[in-house]
Amino acid sequence: MPAYPDEVRDENGYLIRELHGVKLAQILDYLVQHYGWQELDRLIRINCFANNPTIKSSLNFLRRMPWAREKVEQLYIDTRTDEVLRQQRAAAKKTGGPDRAAGE
Repeated sequence: MPAYPDEVRDENGYLIRELHGVKLAQILDYLVQHYGWQELDRLIRINCFANNPTIKSSLNFLRRMPWAREKVEQLYIDTRTDEVLRQQRAAAKKTGGPDRAAGE
Protein backbone atom coordinates (compact mmCIF):
# COMPACT_ATOMS: atom_id res chain seq x y z
CA MET A 1 0.00 0.00 0.00
CA PRO A 2 1.17 3.56 -0.66
CA ALA A 3 2.82 5.47 2.14
CA TYR A 4 0.63 8.54 1.61
CA PRO A 5 -3.02 8.79 0.54
CA ASP A 6 -2.16 11.24 -2.26
CA GLU A 7 -0.06 8.49 -3.88
CA VAL A 8 -3.03 6.14 -4.31
CA ARG A 9 -3.49 4.86 -7.84
CA ASP A 10 -6.62 3.58 -9.54
CA GLU A 11 -6.94 0.19 -11.21
CA ASN A 12 -5.26 1.59 -14.36
CA GLY A 13 -2.22 2.82 -12.42
CA TYR A 14 -3.04 6.53 -12.56
CA LEU A 15 -2.81 8.75 -9.49
CA ILE A 16 -6.36 9.41 -8.36
CA ARG A 17 -5.55 13.00 -7.40
CA GLU A 18 -4.60 13.79 -11.03
CA LEU A 19 -8.07 12.89 -12.38
CA HIS A 20 -6.39 11.41 -15.47
CA GLY A 21 -9.03 10.83 -18.15
CA VAL A 22 -11.94 11.33 -15.74
CA LYS A 23 -14.60 13.69 -17.06
CA LEU A 24 -16.76 15.91 -14.89
CA ALA A 25 -19.87 13.93 -15.91
CA GLN A 26 -18.21 10.70 -14.71
CA ILE A 27 -17.24 12.33 -11.44
CA LEU A 28 -20.77 13.58 -10.84
CA ASP A 29 -22.32 10.21 -11.79
CA TYR A 30 -19.99 8.44 -9.38
CA LEU A 31 -20.75 10.82 -6.52
CA VAL A 32 -24.51 10.66 -7.07
CA GLN A 33 -24.40 6.85 -7.09
CA HIS A 34 -22.15 6.78 -4.04
CA TYR A 35 -23.85 9.45 -1.92
CA GLY A 36 -27.17 10.44 -3.51
CA TRP A 37 -28.33 14.02 -4.03
CA GLN A 38 -29.31 14.70 -0.40
CA GLU A 39 -25.94 13.65 0.97
CA LEU A 40 -24.11 15.57 -1.78
CA ASP A 41 -26.06 18.66 -0.76
CA ARG A 42 -25.09 18.07 2.87
CA LEU A 43 -21.40 17.58 2.02
CA ILE A 44 -21.14 20.42 -0.50
CA ARG A 45 -23.66 23.22 -0.02
CA ILE A 46 -24.53 24.00 -3.65
CA ASN A 47 -28.10 24.83 -4.67
CA CYS A 48 -27.93 22.68 -7.80
CA PHE A 49 -27.70 19.64 -5.47
CA ALA A 50 -30.64 20.79 -3.34
CA ASN A 51 -33.30 22.20 -5.68
CA ASN A 52 -34.60 19.70 -8.26
CA PRO A 53 -31.14 18.23 -8.88
CA THR A 54 -30.30 16.68 -12.23
CA ILE A 55 -27.02 15.66 -13.77
CA LYS A 56 -27.51 18.10 -16.65
CA SER A 57 -28.26 21.17 -14.53
CA SER A 58 -25.48 20.33 -12.09
CA LEU A 59 -22.95 19.92 -14.91
CA ASN A 60 -23.96 23.28 -16.37
CA PHE A 61 -23.47 24.96 -12.99
CA LEU A 62 -20.18 23.20 -12.21
CA ARG A 63 -18.73 24.11 -15.61
CA ARG A 64 -19.50 27.79 -15.00
CA MET A 65 -18.33 27.94 -11.38
CA PRO A 66 -14.71 26.82 -10.88
CA TRP A 67 -14.97 27.05 -7.07
CA ALA A 68 -17.86 24.57 -7.06
CA ARG A 69 -16.13 22.27 -9.52
CA GLU A 70 -13.03 22.21 -7.31
CA LYS A 71 -15.12 21.13 -4.31
CA VAL A 72 -16.79 18.35 -6.30
CA GLU A 73 -13.46 17.15 -7.70
CA GLN A 74 -11.91 17.12 -4.23
CA LEU A 75 -14.80 15.11 -2.83
CA TYR A 76 -14.36 12.63 -5.70
CA ILE A 77 -10.61 12.36 -5.02
CA ASP A 78 -11.18 11.82 -1.30
CA THR A 79 -13.95 9.27 -1.86
CA ARG A 80 -12.06 7.30 -4.52
CA THR A 81 -8.89 7.33 -2.41
CA ASP A 82 -10.77 5.92 0.58
CA GLU A 83 -12.43 3.31 -1.63
CA VAL A 84 -9.15 2.13 -3.20
CA LEU A 85 -7.34 2.06 0.16
CA ARG A 86 -10.16 -0.07 1.64
CA GLN A 87 -9.94 -2.45 -1.30
CA GLN A 88 -6.16 -2.70 -0.92
CA ARG A 89 -6.45 -3.36 2.83
CA ALA A 90 -9.06 -6.05 2.23
CA ALA A 91 -6.87 -7.69 -0.41
CA ALA A 92 -3.83 -7.52 1.89
CA LYS A 93 -5.82 -9.01 4.76
CA LYS A 94 -7.11 -11.78 2.50
CA THR A 95 -3.61 -12.70 1.26
CA GLY A 96 -1.96 -12.13 4.62
CA GLY A 97 0.43 -9.41 3.45
CA PRO A 98 0.77 -6.18 1.47
CA ASP A 99 -1.11 -6.02 -1.80
CA ARG A 100 1.44 -6.80 -4.49
CA ALA A 101 -0.77 -5.35 -7.22
CA ALA A 102 -0.50 -1.92 -5.58
CA GLY A 103 3.16 -1.69 -6.50
CA GLU A 104 4.79 -2.94 -3.33
